[in-house]
Parts: sequence; structure tokens; C-alpha cells
Amino acid sequence: MAASVAKPPAAYATNDTFSSSSPVSTNHHETTDSSSFSKSRFEAYNRLQSAVVAFGEKLPIPEIVALGGQSDGKSSLLEALLGFRFNVREVEMGTRRPLILQMVHDPTALDPRCRFQEEDSEEYGSPIVLSAEIADTIKSRTEALLKKTKTAVSCKPIVMRAEYAHCPNLTIIDTPGFVLKAKKGEPESTPEEILSMVISLASPPNRILLFLQQSSVEWCSSLWLDAIRDIDPTFRRTLIVVSKFDNRLKEFTERWEVDRYLSASGYLGEKTHPFFVALPKERTEVSNDEFRKQISQVDSDVLRHLKENVKGGYDEETYKSRIGFGRLRDYLESELQKKYKEATPATLALLEQRCSEVTAQLNILHSKIQATSDVAHLRRSSMSFASSICNHVGAMLDGAADPDPEQWGKTTEEEKSECGMGSWPGVISNIKPPNSTIRVYGGAAFERVMHEFRLAAYSVECPTVSRQKMTNIILAHTGRGGGTRIAEAAAEIARAGARSWLAPLLDIACERLAFVLRNLFDLAMERNQELLHDCGKKTGDMDGYVGFHAALRRSYNCFIQDLAKQCKQLVRQHLDSITSPYSQVCYETDLLYGPGPNSTFGYQTSCLELSDQENIPPVNNNNNSKKDQEATTYELLKAAANEHGNLIEDGARKRHPRILGENKMLGNVASQNGLQQGSTHNEICSLAAQHFARMREVLVERSVTAALNSGFLIPCRERLLVALGLDLFGVRDDKFMDMFVAPGAIEILQNERESLRKRQKILDSCLAEFKSVAISL
Repeated sequence: MAASVAKPPAAYATNDTFSSSSPVSTNHHETTDSSSFSKSRFEAYNRLQSAVVAFGEKLPIPEIVALGGQSDGKSSLLEALLGFRFNVREVEMGTRRPLILQMVHDPTALDPRCRFQEEDSEEYGSPIVLSAEIADTIKSRTEALLKKTKTAVSCKPIVMRAEYAHCPNLTIIDTPGFVLKAKKGEPESTPEEILSMVISLASPPNRILLFLQQSSVEWCSSLWLDAIRDIDPTFRRTLIVVSKFDNRLKEFTERWEVDRYLSASGYLGEKTHPFFVALPKERTEVSNDEFRKQISQVDSDVLRHLKENVKGGYDEETYKSRIGFGRLRDYLESELQKKYKEATPATLALLEQRCSEVTAQLNILHSKIQATSDVAHLRRSSMSFASSICNHVGAMLDGAADPDPEQWGKTTEEEKSECGMGSWPGVISNIKPPNSTIRVYGGAAFERVMHEFRLAAYSVECPTVSRQKMTNIILAHTGRGGGTRIAEAAAEIARAGARSWLAPLLDIACERLAFVLRNLFDLAMERNQELLHDCGKKTGDMDGYVGFHAALRRSYNCFIQDLAKQCKQLVRQHLDSITSPYSQVCYETDLLYGPGPNSTFGYQTSCLELSDQENIPPVNNNNNSKKDQEATTYELLKAAANEHGNLIEDGARKRHPRILGENKMLGNVASQNGLQQGSTHNEICSLAAQHFARMREVLVERSVTAALNSGFLIPCRERLLVALGLDLFGVRDDKFMDMFVAPGAIEILQNERESLRKRQKILDSCLAEFKSVAISL
């Protein structure tokens, strides 16, 4: 029941926040016409607080949080406020879990009735009247939770409702006491965990901080005052209480000593004024009535000591209203009631908002439960969603720039890093395509990778072939007749080099392009969400169906993976075709007789400033001479024979009759032309380089570009939706429903719905109470 008091002078206020507090009375149970409204507000906030604790709601309810170090008197203060003892210090309730004490003044409760709120529920258990049972319940609940969570402390509070004729209407959150060192058997991090938890409990701006510090500690050496200052730098919402004040009284002999100590202005500031409280020290078992008499007696003894044992007394007009437990108790009750009144309109508005949100959540959940039995509805909704995702993929391939590329795009280096691919195989130089540092995605990223592939391909040169390998190739072509042995050898070298060096580049290009396309799924999901939000449409139809979203992603990734596999096979076929012995790419006239005016090769090499042309020697028209080619062949054979100890001369040994018969004129031809081994090797290498460049140019410009574009982009635009539809929706209903209803999922949804219904009922009840309170203001 609220108190009726006379307002003290402004100088008595503790700080700016409390300067306009409700009046304070020496008679706690004096009633007024507004007492019933105060009690209604208090009851409404108590019920709301219980709902907040049970359901984890976030509502800025005015609350008092008790803070302080261990042995600073928090436990004694709580027992004094309750009006009875229950051995709270013996179970150390404030050292491991917060305790929310909801004190309800009930004139009919001549003996205290205490009930504990059930864990994770808004309901309260049966009343407990024995003090020992109260302490045991707090201890057992604390130990059970800490054992379950395997922690030394927990921020999950215990809620106890105490109804008593001799307690005020007051709610206080008792927090674990600050400690410097962990107890034996506890983790070394316990002090830090307690400090962190207390800071989290005290940080919300809707909470009043009740900080206790015993009088034997000087302000300048206070260990925990700095921690409070970190939370509330100006002490605007902090009420400081000096506990065990009677221990300090014996030090005062002069009035100026008392007044200077009571002012505390040198350390707390001019606008912060603490309360000074002393409580009974004896812990002998006494009745509740005797306990309350002892509290009153201590208050009287402190005031009498200041008057009689201090020379000149003290400044009663300034400090009397802040000395004694009774003054503090009345002030706390009136201050909390004032905060309740101030917060009622904002609390009402937030309650209405939360009730609407819970109702909306309940409707969505109800729709999901209904949808589990409506296969046709799920098919329509999921197909529409998949179609939307496919449309977004196509739009981003065509150049759509939302969502923001700055946030969702990637640079070339980021693409390489995330897809796990470094430099291009066989390419020594660092390839940087145009716009490599700009964040792009979709069609832009696809085209940038294509350009990077071109640069990488043109950076690869025909590999150098040793004289041994070249001789092996020449020997293989010797018996085939004709006069094209040098050209065939050079072509064979070029074909082998193209297959060896260009094939890995093609594989990397396919993997990089597939990575670009796979990234579009997340972007399409984000784009779909943004567009629906901008249009004000409901986005919850497919929200929460984790199984469907996972299946859709899997199907999309499989589609892109299949495209990459098909494209690899396709470009490999093009490479095999171009490097086939039956291909005429190496013998086109624009290569042998110089590029013509319409040559693509000439344009590309000029634009890209390739170094391949530096290795192309002037064309020797005599290369078409059958005799010259035969002479060259003979020289190579002769060189090979010399290296192996089988010298071939004009009069060859009998074991080479076939070679001698077929080439009996080669010696004279070679002698006439003066060809040397080194010049022949260089000539073949030069010709092979030309063949390699031609095959590379045809592959890159004529085959691969068209193949990759048609192999990746056209299917993504034209076949993606069909492929996803066949994979996800072309199945029986029971298999289709596996994406939406996992084993036990219906029971989970039903339990969640029941929990929401219960929360809705509690919040609606609280809302009705607060509407009544608001009307009475």
C-alpha cells in the first residue's frame, strides 16, 4: 500500500532524478485517496514483470537493482524490507543467481506468504510459510540451474513473491555481490563473470540502481564505485546507500566531522546525496515482531547518538531525512510508484505493440500448421517462390544492379580466394582483367572472368621441345612419304602443347564461371526479400521452411554443377577437334603466308600486344621444296645417329638399306643447301609456335567464348526453372512434403502455438490491466 508523506526540501534529494520524488513519510502505512491506484499500478507491473521473466519479453519496466560487494549489507537490507528473516546470507542467494523480490503489502497476511515463480512459466507455486523452506528453495534452484548449465553463475533470475502485512509495495532485483577472488573450488573467472552479469542487469536505462557500500570504506578507496560510475557516469539513476552506519558513529566527536561525512560532496558530486542506514547485528533467532522492533530501535539509537554524543549535534534540517532504514524504505516505495506512474503510458503503448506482434506470429504459425495438411497450397506457394528466384537470377545476369554491388559484389581477388583457385595454371604473370578491383556480380562478373580467361590463354606460349623429342617425331614421320615432314613435326609439337597447356585453363574457366553463378542464389534470395519488403507484401509464406530452402539451394547448386561438367566436356571437345591431326587449322593460308586483311588473329594479337609474334621468323618460300625438306630430315637423322654412335654417311651401313634407298639423294641436297642442325631445330620450333598461336586463337575466339556463353547463360535463362521444377515438384506428395514436415515437426509447431497462445493470453490480460490504470491516472 502506498505511503502518504510530506515532500522534503529539494536539498534532501539524492540527485537530479530523485529530486522530484514522491514525498517521504515516517509512517509507512499511512494511506491516501490515491493509495488504491498506486497499488493497482504496482500489481499490474508485478504481473507484467512475471510475464517478462517467464517469456523473455523486452519491456522497459521500472525496476530497482541492488548492487554491492559481498558483506556490504545487501542481504540484511532485503530482510529488513521484507520484515522477516529467512537466513538469506546462509544460502548466499545473491552470489550466483539474481533474485527478484516482489514485496506485496497485504494487511490480511499477518504471517508472510512466499511463493516462487515456476521456471519458464508465469505461474507461481504453492505458498511457503517456513523461513527454512524459503532458504532451501533458493539454494536448490540455484544449484540445479548451475549444474544444468555447467556454469558458476547465471543471469536467469529466481522470482519470489512475498505477501505480508509488514512489507511495502516494492520490487527489488538482488544481484550477485562483487568479489575480488573466486572461492575454493570455483573457476578463477568467477569474479569477472559476476561483474559482467551485474553490469548487464544494471545497464538498461529503465532500472534504478541501489548501490550499497559499508561505512568503513572511504569514498576515495571504494573498489566498486568506479564500476557503478562506468554504468551510470553521472549517478543520474543511482541511489547510494551507506550501510553499517553505526560502525562509523564512534569516530565522530565534532559537528563539522559529521556534516562533512554526510555531505560526501567531495567524491560523489554536489547533486548526489546518499542514505545512511544501520541494521541489527545480532543474528539470534527472534520473532518477526521482535525483528522489526530491533530495526526501529537501531534507527532511534543512531539519531540519538548524533544528537547526544557529537558536540553540536549535526545539521538535522539537511540530513535527517536521509538517515535511518525507515526513511530509505519509504523513499524507495514512493520512488518506484512515481516511476510506475511515469512509465504507464509508454508501457501501455509497448504492450499494445507486443500484443499485435504476438497475434501476428500466432496467425503465421497457425497458417503453417494448416499448410502441413494442404499439399496443393504448399505446391503453389513454393513453385511461385522458386519462379521468383529464377527470375531474379536471370535479371542479374542481364545486368540488374540490386542488391547493392558494393555490399554483395566481389572483386577478382575475392572471387579467386573464395572459390579456392589461385593463379591460372602455366601462367607466370599476374593476370588482372579490366575492372578487377570493382565489386560486381551476375552478368558483369561472368564477362570479367571470360576476359580474364582470354588474357590468361594469350599469356601461354608454345613449350620448347628438346632435340631428342623432335628427332623422335621426325623419325615417326620419315616413312610416311611426301614432302611435309617438317610441317607435320611442327604441327604435332603445337598440338601436344595446346592439349597440355590450354586444357587446364579451360577447366579453371568453367569452375570460375560456375562459382559466379552459384553466388547468385543468395543474391536472388536477398533481392526477392527486398522487393517484397518495398512493395509492402507479406514475406512469411515461405519463411521458416528450412527444409524447402535447403532443397531449393541444393537443386540450384546441382544444376550449376551439371552445367559446369557439360561445359568442360564441350570445350574439351573443341580443343580435341582443333588439335586433331585431321584439323586444317594449322595449314590455313593466313598463317603460312602472313595474316590477311580479314585475319582475326592479326587483330587479336595487335589488340592484346602478345609476344608470340616476336618468335615468328620471316617466311621462307623454299620450305615447300620437297628436296629441302628431305635434306632437313636427313640432317636430323644424321644428328641422331651421331649421338647414338651410328653415323649415317653417303655410304650408309647395310643395316639401314631402306633409309638409304629412300633418301639416297639427301646427302647431296644437304651439302648443296648447307643446312645445319641448329637452324633446323629453330625452324621447327618457330613453325610450331605459329601453329600453337593459331590453334589458341581459333579456340579462344571462335570456339570457347561461344561454347561457354551458350553452355552457361542460355540454360540459366531458359532451363533453370524447368530443372528446379522437375527436381523439387515432379515427385509424389509424400516425398514433396518431406521438405516441409520433418518427423515430429507438427508436434513442435503445435507446442510453439500453445506457448504463443499462453503468452498472448497473459499479455492481453496485462494490457487490459494497464488500460484500466491509464484511465485512472
